[in-house]
Amino acid sequence: MDTMVFINLPVNDLDRSKAFYEALGYSINPMFSDDTAACIVISDTIYVMALTHAKFADFTDKTIADASTVEVINSLTAGSKDEVHRIVDAAVAAGGSEDRAPMDLGFMFQRSFTDPDGHRWEYVWMDPQAAQDGPPAE
Repeated sequence: MDTMVFINLPVNDLDRSKAFYEALGYSINPMFSDDTAACIVISDTIYVMALTHAKFADFTDKTIADASTVEVINSLTAGSKDEVHRIVDAAVAAGGSEDRAPMDLGFMFQRSFTDPDGHRWEYVWMDPQAAQDGPPAE
């Protein structure tokens, strides 16, 4: 079995978060969702668990971080530059914010955004040959 990744995020408004991620083209798995949590399906092995603050607190004794600071950048690959643009443009249209200028390194292209709760996401396309060979030598 492939390793599955569950990214657990505290959210202020669960319905807003579900609508946001659905606007990016992802689906909600109702089997693992209720009025305190939504399981957002990114791929067959990657899921985002959007959790109300009360539900998130059930999993930790620590203070829930203020998402206006950056502790984690969730970075996912995209199949093309066009897909990077589609996802980030959809995120901005759905209430997210692009948080820095796109980076184009020739062999790799990336854009990033924050979701409505301030969690940072980065989408990256890498030239398949460069991904196989590694970045160019300087």
